[in-house]
Amino acid sequence: MNATRNQNLIKILQWEKMDIEEKMGVSGGKYTDVNLTLTFCFATLLFFGFYTPQFYYSDISPYISNVVTVPIHNITALFLERGITPFFIVFFSCWSIAILFIKWRKVIFQQKALSLMVVPQTADFELTKDTAKTILSRMYGLVDDPKHFVLLNRIERSLANLKNIGLIAEVSEVLRAQAQNDEDQMESSYALVKGFVWAIPVLGFIGTVLGLSQAIGSFGTVLIKNQGLEYLKTSLQEITSGLSVAFDTTLIALVAALCIQLIMIGLKKKEESFLDDCNDYCHANIISKLRLSAS
Repeated sequence: MNATRNQNLIKILQWEKMDIEEKMGVSGGKYTDVNLTLTFCFATLLFFGFYTPQFYYSDISPYISNVVTVPIHNITALFLERGITPFFIVFFSCWSIAILFIKWRKVIFQQKALSLMVVPQTADFELTKDTAKTILSRMYGLVDDPKHFVLLNRIERSLANLKNIGLIAEVSEVLRAQAQNDEDQMESSYALVKGFVWAIPVLGFIGTVLGLSQAIGSFGTVLIKNQGLEYLKTSLQEITSGLSVAFDTTLIALVAALCIQLIMIGLKKKEESFLDDCNDYCHANIISKLRLSAS
């Protein structure tokens, strides 16, 4: 009877059909982790989507510079005429944005599990070794596979072996250990983005060194040679060009790193709140309803 009833339950959450990565035909990362191949492809599209207009505007900017307040060439020059480092900065920034976007969508999907009525909300319901089987059966009727969901995986792990656990404290310890594992999983999922946030300013400083080297080299040539005013003007242009590379690459890198860091902080805060909600759910619907030996 219970089996027939569970078969008739509509699967509200189907990870293989609703997870953003699975819908795109790639293997989805665990929980809110991402598929690096997919995010790399997204980053490549964002990169070319950003630079294609840059090349286009650089060609037409001389013709429209008189009708805009800021000449477009001044903007495109930041990314096209400052050496190779801006290209790496932009690509790493695009990859970070792709990772954070996919993670954001996966966090929203994981939060939907909190609304599932897995455990009866009646005041007289008691969670015992017998009723735990009903809860697990109902959970498998609501989703395709609980192991793909942070909250449901915790519930399954705590109830699946309930017959081998005789103390409420032991169930609490299982949930606490799984919560710690989930937090560690969450932290590790940001490792690559944190690496990019570190690498982007370093790339900016490398561009600064290259620009200063170019400027100092040109200035040294001016001191050695004395070939008239025209040569001096040309040499000064090379010096200022090197200084532009030096300061503009640092500017681009610092702004990009700051934006990515702020987005990451906001998303991480959202994910931490979700994990806290999972802890509250387990305490309110599992621990408080357990009827085992207290000690």
